[in-house]
Amino acid sequence: MEELHKPVLLSEVLEVLKPRPGESYLDLTAGFGGHASEVLDLTQNYKDSVLVDRDQVAMEYLKGKYESEPLGFVNKDFYSAMLEFVDCGKKFDMILADFGVSSPQLDQAERGFSFLRDGRLDMRMDRTQELTASRVVNRYPEGKLAEIFERYGEERPGNAKRLAREIVHNRPFETTMELSEFIRRHSRYSKTHPATKIFQAIRIEVNDELSIIEKTLPLIPKVLNPGGRVAIITFHSLEDRLVKQFFRSASSFGEESELSILTEKPIVAGEMELLSNPRSRSAKLRAAQRN
Repeated sequence: MEELHKPVLLSEVLEVLKPRPGESYLDLTAGFGGHASEVLDLTQNYKDSVLVDRDQVAMEYLKGKYESEPLGFVNKDFYSAMLEFVDCGKKFDMILADFGVSSPQLDQAERGFSFLRDGRLDMRMDRTQELTASRVVNRYPEGKLAEIFERYGEERPGNAKRLAREIVHNRPFETTMELSEFIRRHSRYSKTHPATKIFQAIRIEVNDELSIIEKTLPLIPKVLNPGGRVAIITFHSLEDRLVKQFFRSASSFGEESELSILTEKPIVAGEMELLSNPRSRSAKLRAAQRN
């Protein structure tokens, strides 16, 4: 499974975090350890580092991979994990958050994340929660569907309302391919698959992604040591806007600022990475340092 997952912007993350021997590391979205393994190889500080992920499959994989190391593991969403760190006063030298869906999640049809693989409409990162993509698609009223398509999928209002109406009039939908093909048939020509934005919107709704990010960002300075670095990878404008605004706010008080921005503009993938890992095409990396 590790070979299937290529961490995006890996060299760029290492460049901004600058891991040094003995430093502590917090990975808020550890996934299958693509970034974490490289950082930990450089720091060799396992006992003071923690890997967080809400996906039980990813967490079991990580525990197996590092069973001989005194690493900390937290199987929760990153906001809940951050609250615990704040409460107990735990701090780190480096924090990484990669807000994208991992390759194994996308590649496993039964997880229901991909519109290119046939599986049940699921999309849960935490598979113990009740809300699924099926419930959103088949039970939400037309107005609420249109709202999330517009807000989270950044669909134009007219398209969002039209697709929501068509879905409501033709449901139930059981599988990802059934829904994606229906969206394709009822959409105008697009360079990207017309289901891309709709699946993004449903996934964000199922996992409460933007709300969790928005609540987590202000906690970051509270768990960073002075001089500590934070790197955040986003995959669409809604996430990137939240990170950009938070970094600007936290660095806007002169000598009283909590953070100093390390990346004036977001770092994006180079040509070589785009060729070897097409999923990096929408990735943006921003970083800051604790004052």
